[in-house]
Amino acid sequence: RRTSNLIWFSPLDAYHLQLQNLLYEVMHLQKEITKCLEFKSKHEEIDLVSVDEFYKEAPSEISKPDITLNEPHQQTLARLDWELEQRKRLAEKYKECLANKEKILKEIEVKKEYLSSLQPRLNSIMQASLPVQEYLFMPFDQAHKQYETARHLPPPLYVLFVQANAYGQACDKKLAVEIEGSVEEAKALYKPPEDSQDDESDSDAEEEQSTKRRRPTLGVQLDDKRKEMLKRHPLSVTIDLKCKDDSVLHLIFYYLINLNVMTVKTKVTTAAEMTTPISAGDLLSPGSLLNCLYPGDHGKRTPNPANQFQFDKVGILTLSDYVTDLGHPYVWVQKLGGLHFPKDQPQHTVTADNSLSASHMEMTMKLLRTRLQSRLALHKQFASLEHGIVPVSSECQHLFPSKVVSHLVKWAALPYEDYLELSYTKDVVEAGLAEDTHLYYMALVERGTAKLQAAVVLNPGYSSMPPIFNLCLNWKGEKTNSNDDNIRAMESEVNVCYKELCGPRPGYQLLTNQLQRLCVVLDVYLETESHDTSVEGPKEFPQEKMCLRLVRGPNRMKPFKYNHPQGFFSHR
Repeated sequence: RRTSNLIWFSPLDAYHLQLQNLLYEVMHLQKEITKCLEFKSKHEEIDLVSVDEFYKEAPSEISKPDITLNEPHQQTLARLDWELEQRKRLAEKYKECLANKEKILKEIEVKKEYLSSLQPRLNSIMQASLPVQEYLFMPFDQAHKQYETARHLPPPLYVLFVQANAYGQACDKKLAVEIEGSVEEAKALYKPPEDSQDDESDSDAEEEQSTKRRRPTLGVQLDDKRKEMLKRHPLSVTIDLKCKDDSVLHLIFYYLINLNVMTVKTKVTTAAEMTTPISAGDLLSPGSLLNCLYPGDHGKRTPNPANQFQFDKVGILTLSDYVTDLGHPYVWVQKLGGLHFPKDQPQHTVTADNSLSASHMEMTMKLLRTRLQSRLALHKQFASLEHGIVPVSSECQHLFPSKVVSHLVKWAALPYEDYLELSYTKDVVEAGLAEDTHLYYMALVERGTAKLQAAVVLNPGYSSMPPIFNLCLNWKGEKTNSNDDNIRAMESEVNVCYKELCGPRPGYQLLTNQLQRLCVVLDVYLETESHDTSVEGPKEFPQEKMCLRLVRGPNRMKPFKYNHPQGFFSHR
């Protein structure tokens, strides 16, 4: 019975075992299929060229379009072959580039060694060529040093330096520009403070103890603040303007760091040593030489409107109290540095503008040279005037008769306050033609008992602006333009008809010609005066001038106009 039972279950077990084996094989095949489906080939990570580009660029031996176009697998293999071929070519090119790079690096090293050895040789050549540069007036070494120093200039002075150099090279060979001052101090201005905040906090206790022992007064503190407010930059720009007679006008330009304005100081050097007449003391003085180079620009006030608020904080009333030490802040100086301070539209920050400097450079340099030449001409004339001699050049002799009896006795400078107190100058003062920036002189012309005083106003812009004469004749009483029409006519001959007296250009002889005409019209005035029959003896001033008519009109006007070459006097 047991044997029959075993025989009965064995086929069932065999089938069950066979089923299990088949299921296992199915599961195994499914895993293998999944592995195959999930397999990631390395070529998928490679960024191959596009299919269109592959068939366009690859040769037919690799692309095999007749096979690969229909079989994706063969197409992928062909694309991989083309990628391998391209990479082999790039590797070869890479090796060539590396070889070229090594070659170029070696050449660079050789050239570096050559250049490093060249600098000392160039320095020795430049040093040896200094005598040649001086002989040929070609200071290359000095110019190079100047441009190196110019890097440390503040922007306005740098603009002035560049534009003045450019103008000198292009238009004015007698203009020289240099930089003066300490470069080390200029570098120190831009260095950050070395003391940190920790050091400052550590020193608070020491400062408290020191302030207990010594506390500066308010006056000392204000003085320190004023000095800091008016601090100048360590570097300055010097411009030397040379004239035909070898006289030189030295202009030293400074920059006030905290005020953002420029100032200028002046100095004059003449070719020959000149004896300074007493009356010529203000002609070449630094305080008045450049006054009103442009109308109204007297350089006593700062052109920067923001400075007034800065002055109020430190108790500075006006900058004019400090111009002797700092220089004058003329408006034209600011423009040469490229600075412009509009009054109607104030700006927060004013920066240096090259175009502004370039547009004013030529005109300003011409005005400066003209100012120096006119003052030097006046300087020479004053030396003669103080000795009673009115110098008249040969070109101007025809303006006057050959014989002039009246003569200059005195020529002296006149203070502005004394000029204002004269009774016969009020009309000029009220007309605004006499300002404190002008120069004032007193001339005394005599003939016999007649004495003619002439108060002269000399405009800073002489000779483009003529001098103004006010006359007072002391003879048979005091006669001025207010009580004698002929005195007014004499003033008109000198002041109104001045164009006849300018002489050859540029007209620096105008003043002496006016004085000579003053002597002539005084002769005419005295000689045409009617003789007083109550006085015995001959006439004090016999008539020596030829006149067509002695007097004319109800005002009894005298003939003051001289006619050359006929040599007679007539009415205008």
